Amino acid sequence: MYRFYIREEQIVADEIRIIGGDVNHIKNVLRLEAGDWVVACDGAGKDYVSRIQALEMDQVVLHVEKIQATGTELPAKITLFQGLPKKDKMELIIQKAVELGVYEIVPVMMKRCVVRLQEEKKIRKKQERWQAIAEAAAKQCDRGIIPVVHAPVSMEQAFDMAEGIEYNMIPYELQEGIETSREIVGEACRHASVGIFIGPEGGFEPEEVEQAVERQIHPLTLGRRILRTETAGMALLSILMFQMQE
Repeated sequence: MYRFYIREEQIVADEIRIIGGDVNHIKNVLRLEAGDWVVACDGAGKDYVSRIQALEMDQVVLHVEKIQATGTELPAKITLFQGLPKKDKMELIIQKAVELGVYEIVPVMMKRCVVRLQEEKKIRKKQERWQAIAEAAAKQCDRGIIPVVHAPVSMEQAFDMAEGIEYNMIPYELQEGIETSREIVGEACRHASVGIFIGPEGGFEPEEVEQAVERQIHPLTLGRRILRTETAGMALLSILMFQMQE
């Protein structure tokens, strides 16, 4: 069934009113009709299995037949702190991270980042684009929430944000000890919130890793091969998704 995200105020008793751009998509792209089944998700992990009751000029009215938990969310909230990559790699990272169950994504301007977003207008436009990609990916893979993509922050700000997360990790190409790294990942899976720091092209500066360790962020290795910035986060997210999956 097709999935649409709604806000709480769109739900009145056993009716839901779809508004905005989804109306055109339902009527003119998907060409759905009265009686067709759809799923409306409140973005907080709850699905409203519904039938289309009426297609009006500026809204589509649904009748709720059943309410159920989405059931696709991981037991832990995972935050990806991603060093800003070049070109459109961030779009791919966001799409795949959402598919793998990430809770939120924080672009970080690290020392070796080539990209430097400084103009407020440019930052806002990028963030809107990234958030739209996150929403599309969430719809595609039946997520119960739409992960938030934050505006870019500095490394220091990212460290401060990580203070509110129970367990944080930082994959580092110079780190050794695969068995210790397995233990770190296993420990992460026992927490309700997890943070992952991924470096940009060129990796982390050594002092950034030192600062992370001082903040109780656990360094680990992902193996003998050096992974690209768009691969490293996906590798660790895949491991966590597999081990956390209920």
